Amino acid sequence: MKEDIKTREDVYRLVSGFYKKVRKNPEIGHFFNKSITDWDAHLEKLTDFWESSLFFKAKYLGNPQTAHVKVDRENENSIGAEHFGVWLNLWFETIDELFKGEVAYRAKNNARKMSSHLHLKIFKARESQ
Repeated sequence: MKEDIKTREDVYRLVSGFYKKVRKNPEIGHFFNKSITDWDAHLEKLTDFWESSLFFKAKYLGNPQTAHVKVDRENENSIGAEHFGVWLNLWFETIDELFKGEVAYRAKNNARKMSSHLHLKIFKARESQ
């Protein structure tokens, strides 16, 4: 029986399982594999991000907006809505495989909001180039 996301270890399990899928995905994997050189460090950073987001802990120090704008520029402004859709579908799929409950639902909602926000910020940044 699936349980809810309760601990940092659960968050790490979600993040690492999700990025295992992302790295293999033919539509979005290349963006990540090209820009991330230290996957262990990146997974820890993303675990900090999601732990902060899901459990309201101030652990994450970073700026996802800046990082995503940079990746878009490095990829000739080619990140589009369809890529965010693939990302979200993989995130939801991974959550549904591993967890069920209020925090799992929050992880989906937070990802939906974040993907919309980052998508808009990427396109806004293109205007200023």
